[in-house]
Amino acid sequence: MEHTVDNATSTLSGVDFFGDLSGSELEALAKLCRWRRYAPADQIIGNQDKTTDVFFIASGRVRATIYAASGKEVSFRDLGAGKSIGELSAVDGAPRSANVIALIDTVLASMPAETFRNVLRDHPDVSVRMMTYLVGLVRKLSDRVVEYSVLAVRNRIHAELLRLAREHIVDGNTATLSPAPRHADIAGRVATHREAVTRELSVLVGDGCIERQPGALVISDVSRLEQLVKEGFEE
Repeated sequence: MEHTVDNATSTLSGVDFFGDLSGSELEALAKLCRWRRYAPADQIIGNQDKTTDVFFIASGRVRATIYAASGKEVSFRDLGAGKSIGELSAVDGAPRSANVIALIDTVLASMPAETFRNVLRDHPDVSVRMMTYLVGLVRKLSDRVVEYSVLAVRNRIHAELLRLAREHIVDGNTATLSPAPRHADIAGRVATHREAVTRELSVLVGDGCIERQPGALVISDVSRLEQLVKEGFEE
């Protein structure tokens, strides 16, 4: 996909890492990027690939997954506009740690690893944002390790729904997930099967904690979901 420099500069201004850069700095970075459009289901990164570019999501949505030896898909996370993928390999040069596919029509800006490392060196504000992101990633992974070790399946489902809810808060106690997450996707993230997710969602609907709407899942009582997760750790 072709972008004018002005359009590309405006797009990069919405990327989390670059939020503190000036217009002239963004314009310079935009000239260092390559732009490409991906259709739904297109693979962007392959697990164990030796490519090292970092990608910035201009528009659309992507999903990071791996496949177990059995062929079971394990989904890590979905990312939308303003986020980035591929930073780890861009920094350490190691092979990719997951597959990344486009969920919908997606436009990405890619930057060579060496260029990205130069940006981190030359722009302390970007480096601080990068470090903050990595710290957050470590914390999230640590939380998941604890959940897998401590929580029962139903409580792991609660914890995953709570994570999604916190990303889509409408007001203080309500979140709308649109499109609604697939039961199989939730199951893949909490190491269970789709039927367990379906059963637990039905329980939560009956309790008034969530509501099913056309194309969406509404967490109508986020505080109740938080309480269920807390109770899971206390059992």
